Amino acid sequence: MADGFDNEVHNVIMQGECRQRPLVLVVDGEREVLEQASVALAEAHWMCQCCASADEAIAAARANPPDLILCDLYLRAEGGLEVCRKIKRQPGLAEVPVMFLSSAQRPDVLRRSFADGESVYCLRKPFASKVLIELIDQSVGVAGA
Repeated sequence: MADGFDNEVHNVIMQGECRQRPLVLVVDGEREVLEQASVALAEAHWMCQCCASADEAIAAARANPPDLILCDLYLRAEGGLEVCRKIKRQPGLAEVPVMFLSSAQRPDVLRRSFADGESVYCLRKPFASKVLIELIDQSVGVAGA
């Protein structure tokens, strides 16, 4: 993992834990963002797999299909939108909801509907952990969200 991010601590699924909690695939080149997201998700009883690159994210999604993808919109080398499209082309992953993170100066939360009918949230970095969890809950249809 780039920048020395401790994969073993934050990637609970890699430690043999039964997958009974929903899994979020977090893709961002910034170590601080990966750490903040993983802590927020753990506190909300979500599992998380953190990846710093497109290749890592695609491989992780194939190995452990996520319930949601949280991806930096401006991921290095390859944009986050393209990375998510590649992931969603994989067998069984077409319906996985996607949320984007962006440091661009936009409203804190932007909801955009694409031509194919998919509705996607874009959350501005730095983000409030509570808002992140609320949007993830809404995106995957968690009861009470």
